[in-house]
Amino acid sequence: MEKLSILFPRQEEVTYREIPEESWHDLGLDAITEKVAAKPQEVPLIRRVMMNLTADPRVAAFRIDVFDDILRHPEIREKMLKLLDKVQMFYDYGVVNRHTGDEASIWDLMHRLEEYHDYIITVEAIRECLAERDLKSEGLTALRDTVNRIYEEKGFAALKKDVEEMRITASEIRSLTVGINVNDRFEATSMGLVSVNGKAFTRSGLLKNFLTAVTPRDEIRKEAEWNGNYSYYPANTETGLLESVQQITETSMILRNPLVTMSLARIPAADGGANVPRQMDSAASMLTSRIARRLKDVLGQYLNISVKEMADLIPELVFYTRWAEYIEKRRAEGWSFCKPESAERSGETAGMEAEGFYNLKLMTTEKPENVVPNDLTFDGGKRVYILTGANRGGKTTVTQAVGQLFLLAQSGIFIPGARFRFDPADQVLTHFPADEDKTLDLGRLGEECRRFRELYSRCTPESLLLLNETFSTTSFEEGYFIAADAVRAILRMGARTIYNTHMHKLAQDIDTVINRPEEEGKAVSLVAETKEGKHSFRVMIAPPEGQSFARDIAEKYGVTYEGLTSMKS
Repeated sequence: MEKLSILFPRQEEVTYREIPEESWHDLGLDAITEKVAAKPQEVPLIRRVMMNLTADPRVAAFRIDVFDDILRHPEIREKMLKLLDKVQMFYDYGVVNRHTGDEASIWDLMHRLEEYHDYIITVEAIRECLAERDLKSEGLTALRDTVNRIYEEKGFAALKKDVEEMRITASEIRSLTVGINVNDRFEATSMGLVSVNGKAFTRSGLLKNFLTAVTPRDEIRKEAEWNGNYSYYPANTETGLLESVQQITETSMILRNPLVTMSLARIPAADGGANVPRQMDSAASMLTSRIARRLKDVLGQYLNISVKEMADLIPELVFYTRWAEYIEKRRAEGWSFCKPESAERSGETAGMEAEGFYNLKLMTTEKPENVVPNDLTFDGGKRVYILTGANRGGKTTVTQAVGQLFLLAQSGIFIPGARFRFDPADQVLTHFPADEDKTLDLGRLGEECRRFRELYSRCTPESLLLLNETFSTTSFEEGYFIAADAVRAILRMGARTIYNTHMHKLAQDIDTVINRPEEEGKAVSLVAETKEGKHSFRVMIAPPEGQSFARDIAEKYGVTYEGLTSMKS
C-alpha cells in the first residue's frame, strides 16, 4: 500500500530536485518564511518543502486542492494539529518506539495501556473531525478513508474492548508480592514474583505463609494475605535492601514497593546478587506476559504502521497550516490571493499566465492599495523577456515575484495575485549579482560566467531561469556580446526566462541579433514603464525606453546642453 501523505502523492513515481540555496535567497523568501513559521524550528520544514520541486502537474494540483480544503476549514487544521501531536508522542516515546523482542514489565504495561487508550481516542476524534466535511481534495479524502479503515477494520473494535477491560483490571492492582532468596550469609541471591494483589500492604503482625499462595496464573488476588507466621517489614529505602534482608531470620521476605530494588547496587556481586534488578524485571514480566502477548497478537505490526503513518503527517499538516494562517492574516489586511491552476502541458512548450500578481516582500513595506499588480505570459512565442528600465523602477521586484509564484503554487499555496495558470517548473534558478567575497579568485566577470555555465547545465525546457544584471560587471561592449550569446543559447534550450538588465541595446537588437527564424521560441522586450519621468512599477511589452527615458530625466532636472548653458547666459 502506498504511503499516506498530504504533500507527496505517488511517491514511487515522482522525483524531486532541490533548487540551489542562492535561488531561495535571491527570491527574498528567507524573511517571508520566518514570518510564516510560528516557531523557529518550523523554518527548515517550510524551506525543505518549497525548495524541492517536480514538474509533475499532478503533484501541484494535488497540493493545491489539499491547501484549498485546509484554508476553507480552519476548524479541521486546528483540531488535527492537537490530535496529531498526541500521535507524535506515541511515535517518539511510546508504543511505536520499542525494540523488537522487548518484554513488557508491569510498569511498562501501565504506560502502554494508557498510550493505546489515547491512540483509540485520537483515531475516533480524527474520524469525527473529518466526517461530513465538504472535502474536495484527494489528499484529505484519502486521509479520511484511511482513518475510517483503521476504525472499521484491523480489529480496532476488539482492540478498544480489550484495552478498556485491561485498563479496568490494571487499575485494581495495589501491591505486588515478591520473594527474595538469600544464602547462608543472608545475601540476596535471587528474586521472584509471588502474586499481584488488589489491596495495599499495611503494617501488621504475623502473616500467613505466602509460599502456598504462589500461582502460575497471571491474575490479581483480591486480598493481601498469606498462610504462615512471616512478619511483613516495610522496605528501608535509606539503609538499602541488604540491611532489610539481614533483619529476617527466614529465607524469604516481602517488599511493599518493588522500586526499592534500585538500592540493590550496594549488594556484593558474589552469589549473583548483582543480577537481582534484572531478576525483578523478569519476575514482573511473568505477570504481564499473558496480557502483553494478547496485545501483541491483537495489534501485530499494524499499530506500528498506522501510528507512524499519522505521525508522519504532522510536519505536512504544519506546513499547510502555517501558510493558511499567514494568508488569512494578510487577506484581513486587504491583500489579494488566488488559487493557482496547475495545467497539463498541451505541447512541447511549458507556459504560464499570471494576472494581477505582486511580490510578497511588498507586504512588509507597502499598503495593499499602493501596490501596482502586473500581468505576464510565457508561451511558445514568449520564452525570454529582456526586462529593461530605470533604476528602482521595479525590475528586480517583478523578477523575484515570478519566481515566488512558482515556488508557492508548486507547494500548493495560494499565490499573491488575481489569476495564475502554469506548467510546473522542474527547477527555479537565479543568477543575481554575486557577493564580493565570492569573486576574489576569478574576478566578478569570471565568477558570473562560471555560475551561469553551471545554471545553464542544470536547465531544461521545463525550468524557470531568472537573471538579474548578469554580465554587467565588465565593459558594456564585452557584456553585450556575452549576454547576446547566452540569450540565444537559452532560446535554443527553451527555458522560461526573465533577463533583467541595463543593457538596453540587448533589447533593441532582439530581432536582428537574438531571434532566429528557425527557432520557435522568441525573446521579447519587456519594459518597466515610466510616465512623465515617474516610475509606474508596471511592466509591459514594448521597445526599450533607453535614451528617450534618459532624455526625459535630463530635461526634468535641466541637465541638457540647452539647460546647462542657459544658466550662464
